[in-house]
Amino acid sequence: MQTASVKWIGEQKFLGTSPSGHAVAFDSDRESNKAPGPMEMLLMALGACTATDMVIILEKKRQKIALLEVLCSGERAPEPPTVWTRLDVLFRIRGDVEASAVKHAMDLTKEKYCSVAAMLKQTAAFTWRYELLHGEGK
Repeated sequence: MQTASVKWIGEQKFLGTSPSGHAVAFDSDRESNKAPGPMEMLLMALGACTATDMVIILEKKRQKIALLEVLCSGERAPEPPTVWTRLDVLFRIRGDVEASAVKHAMDLTKEKYCSVAAMLKQTAAFTWRYELLHGEGK
């Protein structure tokens, strides 16, 4: 069993330590906004999980990624618990990649591999999109 630790450090601020020993600050007070809140961390976890899948899958398909950015946007329920009810995942990709390979990788992350998305699907409707970027910009 893996264990995470979260310690209160004052006000609505906390320091989380992951099972692998990495520390992350949380701030549940959106007015002071000194660190991400827990629900924001879920959006970032969704982005990191799907990005990992995309990179691994596209590399196996011998696609040459120059840039990958994942934008995760969402809406929350109006009443507690204010879970994510709608989520939009947008992959922005630049490189020598085929659209069919990107779509297949996106389908695999959403349907099979991303554990974070699998959990969030219990409360949220998802939309999944990708954009192939051209040129040399960031």
